[in-house]
Amino acid sequence: MARIEQYRQSIEKLLKSHADCETSNLDIESQLIVDTEHDHYQLLEVGWDGMKRVYNCVMHLDIKNGKIWIQRNMTDVDIAQELVEMGIAKEDIVLGLHPPYKRPYTGYGVA
Repeated sequence: MARIEQYRQSIEKLLKSHADCETSNLDIESQLIVDTEHDHYQLLEVGWDGMKRVYNCVMHLDIKNGKIWIQRNMTDVDIAQELVEMGIAKEDIVLGLHPPYKRPYTGYGVA
């Protein structure tokens, strides 16, 4: 259980660090969604860009079966590597944004 709590704290720290630097448009806000009961974590951009509505999931991570699943990463940042640098074992990070047949070749967990 201590490991899962470490994962929760690491994910929240990661998302907070990216929320602070995501957008310079004052009409678009970064929202951090943290659901520790179901272990879903998201960073959203919400607002307006002129006349265009903005609602974008920038990052989405889950904790499933004791592993961190990266479901979405719409940045050029390697968040899996950032998690490794925070002390998370590579085999406990699953690149869920890749199809299952590719995951064994990523160097990270498979499921």
